[in-house]
Amino acid sequence: MIEKKAQIKAIFEEVWDVVVIGGGPAGMMAAGRAAQLGARVLLLEKNEGLGKKLLITGGGRCNITNADFDIRTILAKYKEAEQFLFSPFSIFGVEKSLDFFHTNGLQTKVENEKRAFPITNRAESVWNVLVENLKKHKVTVSSNSPVKKIIKEENIIKEILLENGDIVHGKNFIVATGGTSRPETGSTGDGFKWLKQIGHKVIPNNTSLVPIEIKDEWVKKLQGITLQNVRLSLFQDNEKQKVAGIPPRATSRVLFTHFGISGPTVLNMSKDIGELLKYGEVTIELDLLPNDDYSHLNKKLQEMCKTDNKKMVKNSLSALIPSALVNIVLEKSNIAQNTTGNSLTREARITLIKTIKHVKMNVAGLLGTDKAIVSSGGVALEEIDFKTMQSRLFSNLYIIGDVLNIDRPSGGFSLQLCWTTGFVAGENAGKI
Repeated sequence: MIEKKAQIKAIFEEVWDVVVIGGGPAGMMAAGRAAQLGARVLLLEKNEGLGKKLLITGGGRCNITNADFDIRTILAKYKEAEQFLFSPFSIFGVEKSLDFFHTNGLQTKVENEKRAFPITNRAESVWNVLVENLKKHKVTVSSNSPVKKIIKEENIIKEILLENGDIVHGKNFIVATGGTSRPETGSTGDGFKWLKQIGHKVIPNNTSLVPIEIKDEWVKKLQGITLQNVRLSLFQDNEKQKVAGIPPRATSRVLFTHFGISGPTVLNMSKDIGELLKYGEVTIELDLLPNDDYSHLNKKLQEMCKTDNKKMVKNSLSALIPSALVNIVLEKSNIAQNTTGNSLTREARITLIKTIKHVKMNVAGLLGTDKAIVSSGGVALEEIDFKTMQSRLFSNLYIIGDVLNIDRPSGGFSLQLCWTTGFVAGENAGKI
C-alpha cells in the first residue's frame, strides 16, 4: 500500500475519485470508507508514515472513544458544537465506531469515566486496524508528500499543489490535517492556512487540553506519583470558579510531573485556567479525601490517635492519605514530624483536617502546544454541512476532525470526533 515516491509517480497523472490530505485518524477513517464504497482513493501524508500522533495518544494507550451510547449525553460534551454534531453522530456515533473496531479484530475495554481503550493497552493496535483497513480496500498512500496549496476554480477545488511541485488531480477532496497540538507529529496548522487562502473563515487556533505548570516546589518533588479519586477545585481571588464540563462533586486521577500536574480533570480544566490567568493569580485546591466530610474525617483521626497513641502521626497517617503526601501535609499543618498520636492537640487535628481537604497549589501557567493534547479553533462550523461534512463554499471539498472549530474534553471525545466526521465524509465523498 505505501510505496516509495519514485514507484508511484504515476499517481500524479491520474484523476482520483477522492484525495484525502492527512493520514491521521480522521483521514484514515475517511479514506478507508470512501474506498470501501468503490472509490479510487489517494491519501497524502506529509510524514514518512501514517498516524504519528495516534501512536502517542493517551500516553501510548489510545483512548479510542467514550463508551456512552446516549447521543444527547455524548454531544453535550462538545459544548457549542452540540447542535451541529447531531446529524453525523446519528449516522456514525460511538456504538458504530466500536463496532467498526470490534469487527476488524480489536478487542476493547471500558475504564473510569467510560473511557474505552484497546485491551492490549497499545495505540499500535488501533493503528493496525486502520492501516489494514486501507490495505483491504486498496487505498493508495503517498507518504512524504507535504501539501503547499489547495487550488480552487470558482466553487470547486481543482487540484492540490505539493511542496515538490507535483500536482494532484481529484474529483473530491477531504482535508484532515489536524490542529496545532504536538507539532512534532506534523500537526502544524497547515490546513488552516490553505483553507483561509481559499476563503474559509478560520477561528484562531490555540491550545485546549494541556498539563498545568505549578509554582510550588513540593509538587515537582512528587514527580511520577499518581493520586486516584481526588477532587480538584479552582479558585481566583479566594472565590471558587466553575469549570465547564466537570461536575462539582466529580473525582479524578492526578499525575504529578516534573513541571506540575496532569491527568483527565487537569486537562479539562486547562482552558478555564488559561482564561482566568488573564485576570490574575489562580489556585488549585486538592481534596485528598473527597468522600469524607469534616466530621467524618475528624472521627477517623480521633480513632487513629487513640489506637496508635504512641506511634508517630506520620506513620499512622499513611493509612488515610497517600504516603507520598504525608510529610507535605504535616509540614503545611505546622505539625512536627515526631508528633505522636497522644500528643496531637485538638487544634492541630482541626488544622490537619483543613489541610487534607484543601491542599493548595499555585498555578504558574499552561504548557505550550508541544504538550497539548488537542487544540481549539479551526474552520467556522457554519461553513460546513454536517450531514455530509461538505464545505458550503466548495461542492467537492470535505473538512473533518481537528480542522473544525470544535472544543471537547479529554476522555476519548477527540478521537470519536475523528471517527464520526471521517466516516461521514468518506461515505459522501466516496459515492461514485
